[in-house]
Amino acid sequence: MTLPGTLGFADVFGGTPDVVWRAPGRVNLIGEHTDYNDGFVLPWALPLGVTAALRRNDSGVLRMVSRQHGGSDGGVVEAPVAGLEPGSVEGWAGYPAGVVWRLREAGILGGEGFDLVVDGDVPAGAGLSSSAALECVVVRAIDDVLGLGLSGPEAAAHARGAENDFVGVPSGVMDQMASLLCAEGSALFLDTRSMATRQVPLDLDTGAGAGLALLLVDTNAPHQLVDGEYADRQRACAAGAAALGVTALRDVPLAGLDDALARIDDRVVRRRVRHVVTENARVLDVVGLLDDGRPDEIGPLLTESHVSLRDDFEVTVPELDTAVEAALAAGALGARMTGGGFGGSVVVLARSADADTVTDAVAAAFATRGFAAPRPVPATPSAGAHRLSGPTR
Repeated sequence: MTLPGTLGFADVFGGTPDVVWRAPGRVNLIGEHTDYNDGFVLPWALPLGVTAALRRNDSGVLRMVSRQHGGSDGGVVEAPVAGLEPGSVEGWAGYPAGVVWRLREAGILGGEGFDLVVDGDVPAGAGLSSSAALECVVVRAIDDVLGLGLSGPEAAAHARGAENDFVGVPSGVMDQMASLLCAEGSALFLDTRSMATRQVPLDLDTGAGAGLALLLVDTNAPHQLVDGEYADRQRACAAGAAALGVTALRDVPLAGLDDALARIDDRVVRRRVRHVVTENARVLDVVGLLDDGRPDEIGPLLTESHVSLRDDFEVTVPELDTAVEAALAAGALGARMTGGGFGGSVVVLARSADADTVTDAVAAAFATRGFAAPRPVPATPSAGAHRLSGPTR
């Protein structure tokens, strides 16, 4: 039987895949750089993502093809599973190879090999977690083929391990949890310490949400985290927690922030701590407003988040700041960078009637500054990882 949506698997490897899975990218409504500080985040899944067609083979070799990197015209990356080590596979293929390595290191895999074809439509470098989508779709496909029975948090931990320990990006777990666990029409409220999750309705069609729109704009400023800036922020946060004698910055209450900052000598560390503590509070405030059916009131919190990321955490770039400033000047209710920063995308809350005016204003501001043209990205809150096809179990 030929499975639907097999990505031309037969053209590359012959035959059909065992399963086909899809995992989405994500956009974070609020809660930036809080996940590796045991804090709170509120992402939702995008309608864009990565699809993977996977088949187990008996060769002990991982064979990988990306439709974005060679397709059926060559570009097969091969790696012996037994020889996988951090740094042994580079580029896009490092992410699926890292998943297999992580599962092997955890004692879940032996020497199984796999044939894999992937295709994705998450804009690379836009800060929308294309890498997490790739990791998560491979975890779920392998889990399905081998009948591992991994829970969502377990699958997320393995996907994160691939990114942290194999690829070398010291990210938190938000991206993977969002890609795996988000639900259609909702944002995922995640406590990254307990890993407790709750779906928070992101309803912009009824009640106070009627007439509102969440817009997502890719600034086309490349989002790059492997260059050490992300790790620098993590180190500063760890230094702040150590100076304050807490396990993580999550443990610093907003009411005691001024006293806490007075105990930190390093001015840069003080700013990093202030962002994380205030950002956690903003997440809780946004969740409360959404729970109360008041999404029309979250705009100022989004803007406050951006200012904090710009001034205290210093992870914005001119394109991100320009997009936020132009959107607000055109009547947006709130706007902020989303993702790790240093490029990427901006999320904007606007009245539906103003959506075109806002996006046009951002484009005009970019043209005036001589930046590459920004592009709107579909942002409907969508489902997390799900199987597209495979044998009935």
